[in-house]
Amino acid sequence: MALLRGVWGVLSALGKSGAELCAGCGNRLCFPFSFMCVPRWFSSTLSGYPKKPLSSYLRFSTEQLPIFKAQNPEARNSELIKKIAQIWRELPDSEKKTYEDAYRADWQAYREEIKRIQEQLTPSQIICMEKEIQQKRLKRKALIKKRELTMLGKPKRPRSAYNIFISESFQEAKDASSQAKLKTVNENWKNLSSSQKQVYIQLAKDDKIRYDNEMKSWEAQMIEVGRNDLIRRKTKHRTKDGTAEC
Repeated sequence: MALLRGVWGVLSALGKSGAELCAGCGNRLCFPFSFMCVPRWFSSTLSGYPKKPLSSYLRFSTEQLPIFKAQNPEARNSELIKKIAQIWRELPDSEKKTYEDAYRADWQAYREEIKRIQEQLTPSQIICMEKEIQQKRLKRKALIKKRELTMLGKPKRPRSAYNIFISESFQEAKDASSQAKLKTVNENWKNLSSSQKQVYIQLAKDDKIRYDNEMKSWEAQMIEVGRNDLIRRKTKHRTKDGTAEC
């Protein structure tokens, strides 16, 4: 982003905003944001854009997880991650240095490759690419977060009464296409009596209890392995005398 601010300053000095220059790139592709220009050369440029190297701990855990999984096929990923984190904490500095040196070497190579790519671009192309990369990073970050939570064994969120009914009835629908099935099931839901819907409402309540219990256990495990960042925020806690404190 520092590079982006520097380029933006140069463009301002020329009396033309980045958005104006971006609009003149030509050969634009459609993008969700109207102000964003995505030239066609992005498909080739970004496909070869290097990924950030893994940190020393992530390298270690990525290397160890398949080994632990093979040795303990029935164990949950959260349990394996806990063991790996404990081993990493107890690992001698001399052994950690191997992973740290590899990270630093890859980081230097990453920076040099970024610099090489950016030197080949015009100022307007850099602005367009920075915006595109930012959006890709946000999407990738969300995907990585989802995969990480799955790997750590985070409980599935509770289903609503409607979702339980959909899941139960979708396969039974006779329509050929999924869209037609969904329409049929949705109509069936609307036609259910209050007493019939109550069955699914109760199932949803039970699923919520399941989720709350599993989350308490999972969050306790995450605290043990030092992942307090994954704990749900609680604005108030109750003291023993029943009063609330922030």
